[in-house]
Formats: sequence, structure tokens, C-alpha cells
Amino acid sequence: MPNLRTSVVLFLLLAVQLSFWTPGLSYEQFLTLSGYLAINFMSITMLLATRPGWLESPLGGLDRMYQLHKWTGILAVSFALAHWLIEMADDALEALFGSDRSLKEANFSGVLDSLQDGAEDLGEPGLYLLVFLVVITLIRWVPYGYWRYLHRVMPLIYLALAAHALLLAPLLWWQQPTGWLMALLIVGGATASLQSLTGKIGRSRRYKGLVQAVKQTSANITEVVCDMGKRWPGHRAGQFALVTFDRLEGAHPFSLSCADNATGQLSFQIKALGDYTRKIPQQLHSGQAVTLEGPYGRFDLDSGRKNAQQIWVAGGIGITPFLAVLDNRLINKEKRHSAVTLHYCTAGAVNDPMVTRLQQLTEQLPEISLHIHDSLQGQRLTASQLLIHAPKVDVWFCGPQGLAKALRSGLQQQSVSVRFHQEIFEFR
Repeated sequence: MPNLRTSVVLFLLLAVQLSFWTPGLSYEQFLTLSGYLAINFMSITMLLATRPGWLESPLGGLDRMYQLHKWTGILAVSFALAHWLIEMADDALEALFGSDRSLKEANFSGVLDSLQDGAEDLGEPGLYLLVFLVVITLIRWVPYGYWRYLHRVMPLIYLALAAHALLLAPLLWWQQPTGWLMALLIVGGATASLQSLTGKIGRSRRYKGLVQAVKQTSANITEVVCDMGKRWPGHRAGQFALVTFDRLEGAHPFSLSCADNATGQLSFQIKALGDYTRKIPQQLHSGQAVTLEGPYGRFDLDSGRKNAQQIWVAGGIGITPFLAVLDNRLINKEKRHSAVTLHYCTAGAVNDPMVTRLQQLTEQLPEISLHIHDSLQGQRLTASQLLIHAPKVDVWFCGPQGLAKALRSGLQQQSVSVRFHQEIFEFR
């Protein structure tokens, strides 16, 4: 389910569209309203896919933008299915609610009539393809490497459905705000589709560099150091980049595990979680080309509430953004920081290289209190172990969803004001 911020944005988007609508009860009203909402939400979905930088701050980061992209897509398919079902039940609905001839489809002649016939024929197969692509995205049965190629068909489906909507919309709409809003959104969606088809999404934030070092620090973690030179614009600790080592594989989001030291040298701690990341130690080598897009993210651990207790929780490879923050604090030791309790959850602390690195860093940062929880020793972190002692608490979390849910549930039982900050790395 969408989080509170995403739910509010979805409600506002729906409310704005309905505010342009003239209400009524007729078969044509139901048909055109469902089609209007379907193409509008499709257009918004396409616009969000372009990763517009100006939306990152109000939406809370790229991860939240992609969550909104997912739910606008779900709403688009839902309204498109409703549109199709209403058209299938036209006789029954017309008998029940009557007809509104002012909303009849535009009636053209000549070339436009042929285009209109073609647009009408595109509607049903376009819907089937749209539903298919959304379903395989949600159920995740198709491996990412194949899914990303299937997903590239989406802009073509959108353009076909946009033509369907434009050519079959009632003529009356083009004299009303309803049609103006739909046309504006379709122009935006069509522009986004062309950006996608030509590979221009994110191009202005892409930087080319070289892999400088590849080191397997443990059985399932690989450290990759990249030299981006002076081209890299800099980043804040806690941010991530979309990293492309292999053009055929495409970009993957990885957190930056280093502070910005103005040299252009960046590091990533990559855990073997799937087929692609398992192959990285064997396939990557020094001198290999790399492309980074970003930086992205709003996981800013220094933006907590004033006088709130600061608690950081990392699970496994989720320690990466915290390493960058600790590194940044060492570089800027003259700056004063509030006290922080850092909980690191691992499976096998004895052989975990992150434990040693964390201990080395926190020994030089007296404001950081480090606690290690080793699940192999039965040390599973619970909300009661977070050592809460203040009426206001900011919890910054990066790790497995199961641990996040358990901590959130436990924190709800606490009689304190809690803000739980967590990035959601779900890009499909």
C-alpha cells in the first residue's frame, strides 16, 4: 500500500482532475469520465518516469517519486478497465441512466475519419498490453533483465492510447477546462514518451568515469571504487546513484558509501542479492567504463528535528549510507553534531568487515554510540532495545523490510513522537 505522503498526493491529483469535470448521470458521463481519468493518470505516470529533478524535494526523493509512479500507473489501468467495462455494458447502462448527446464522440470526415477509426481500433489491444505490462511489473515473475526491455514498450502503448483519447473525445471538451487539462497532460506524456524512446531520460545528470578498484571484502559484498574526475557535481552523504557497468544490463541504484571529498572518487558497497550483483566480482575490473546518473535521494541524516533523539538503524548492506555520513563527519570534525545511537544488525559479526570499519570510524566520533546486533548469536533488534529516552525521536532506517515493519510496529506502542525515515528502493 502507498505511504501517507503518496496517498495524499494521489488524492490531490484525483481531486484536481475532478474539479475540472462537470458532474452528471448518464452512460456517456460514466464512459468519458473513466477515459478522462485513465489517460490523465497515464500521462502523469509517463511524466514521473522522466525523473524530473524539481519534483524530488516536494515528493521526498526519487524513491517516493517511483512509488507515486507505480500507484498512478495502477490507477490508470483501473480507470482504463472501468472505461472498457462501461463500453461493454453500453445498452444496459444507457437504459438505466439515459443518454447525454452533448458528450457524443467527435464526428469527423475524410482523413480525420480514417484516423478516428484507427484510434478506436487501437483502444482495446492497447488496454490488453497495458494490463499485461502492469501485472508482470507488480507480480515480479519476470527477471529484471527481461522486464526492463518489455517495459520499454510502454511509451508506444501510451502514444496509441493518447491518440485514442484525443480523437474520440467529445468536441465539447475542447471548449472547456476539461479538455484543456487533458490536452496539457497528454502533451507532457507524449514528450516524456519521446524522451524515453530516444534514451534521453536522465541524460543531463549522467557522468562517465572509470572503475578504479574492485575488492571483494566478504563472501557476498564487493567494494567498487569509481574515478569520475572533476565531472562529478558532488553529493551529500546518504545519497545514491543509478550505476551502469554494463549497457545491456542497464542502471541499478546503489548507495554511495563515501563522503564527497571533491576528488571525484566514489565508492559503493554492493551486496550479492541477485544474478547481476553476484556476477559483479567476476565481471568488473579496473579501468572499465562506468556511467553514473545522479546523485539522487533525500536520506539526509542531519535534517532531523531540533531537540529530537537521533537513532540510526542499519540492517546488513543498509549500513552503506551511514558509512558515508560517518565519513563526512570525520572530514568535518570541527562542526558540532548531536548525539546519535547507531544500531547495526548483521548475521555473523566476527566475519563482517563492516563491523571493523564501523568501530574504527565511531572511535573517532565521540557523539556516536555504536551497538552491534548479531542474529547468529540470537541478538535480534526490537523497538524496546532502541534506548529511547526523549519525548521526540527521529529514527533513520536502511535495511530489510521485515525489520522495518517490526520496528515500526513496536514504535507505535511507545508514548513518544516518532518519525521513521526510510528510503524505498523499489524501482518496478
